Amino acid sequence: MNALRNRVQLIGNLGQDPEIKTLEGGKKVVHFTMATNESYKNGDGQKIDETTWHNIVAWNGLAETASKFLKKGNEVAVEGRIVYRTYEDKKGLTKNVTDIVLNNLLLLRSAKGNGKDEE
Repeated sequence: MNALRNRVQLIGNLGQDPEIKTLEGGKKVVHFTMATNESYKNGDGQKIDETTWHNIVAWNGLAETASKFLKKGNEVAVEGRIVYRTYEDKKGLTKNVTDIVLNNLLLLRSAKGNGKDEE
């Protein structure tokens, strides 16, 4: 049962190009946002579309892969673990953030016009 703890799998579209940074010591980290969409009918029979945004973080080799192959609009499948963190912003306010730290990544479909399919 340990393999099922703190594991999340999502399929969605990138909301931005991945941003890669190299930290002290040479570690690489990439951040991007991903949207997942859900449709359902409410009690009145109206179709409701909901979008949820997720912060995605990848380290080292996965960071390099993500920055090289992913672009805004790509449809991707991600697997990772949920991490909660807290920080203080410039105004001294406490902010809580939820990230998905990647273990696996799969490009499902490229966004049209992102340059990857054009040559």
